[in-house]
Amino acid sequence: MYEDSVRTRRRFLAGAATATAIGVAGCGGDGSDTEDDPDDGTDPTTTAAAPTNAGVLDPPVAGNPDADVTVMVFEDYACPHCADYSLNVFPEIRSQYIDTGEIRYEFRDFPIPVSAESSRAASAARAVQDTVGDAAYYTYAKQLFENQSDLGLDTYESEANDIDGADPAAIRAAGAEESYSATVQADRQRGIEMGVGGTPEVFVDGSIVEGGATVDSISSAIEDAL
Repeated sequence: MYEDSVRTRRRFLAGAATATAIGVAGCGGDGSDTEDDPDDGTDPTTTAAAPTNAGVLDPPVAGNPDADVTVMVFEDYACPHCADYSLNVFPEIRSQYIDTGEIRYEFRDFPIPVSAESSRAASAARAVQDTVGDAAYYTYAKQLFENQSDLGLDTYESEANDIDGADPAAIRAAGAEESYSATVQADRQRGIEMGVGGTPEVFVDGSIVEGGATVDSISSAIEDAL
């Protein structure tokens, strides 16, 4: 069993170089991907009640919460490099290390912000986490990255329709009111303290992954930590 696991890992690492990767590019490193005064044309007015947030939420966790190795990723929902990472790199890490229970994976918010929707989207997603759970959060986060070009209140509400147990109108309201700003900003401050210079930024057991948010770089760091 152990030898099979090692062989599987080696095959995974050998193929990682040819997998889709985003290199070392990121949002916010030099400010070129940010907007000083974004106008997304979205009316934040809403009549629904946002979920009541009692305090700062814990980060949504995927994988084994008690694993010896923790992977922490800071992202901005409006950052195109984060979308590349979440849609192309994360699935590879998930299949090899998260679904197998080898790591604890944490998503952390780091609104640079790239646009006004950076913080709104983060609050909408945290509302899903708070009301439905961590697994639903990751599903919803994927949907937001898939619809990054259309981020806005209508999208937050419509995508919540596909989440069992979610209240779409309440999710929309959470985005409009940025109801989870305390949680989002706590994550951002944590990232600043850890040395986040742009998004996505990946850490394995507290150390920044060298070489960028690629399958190869992240896998190598995880393997070294296991």
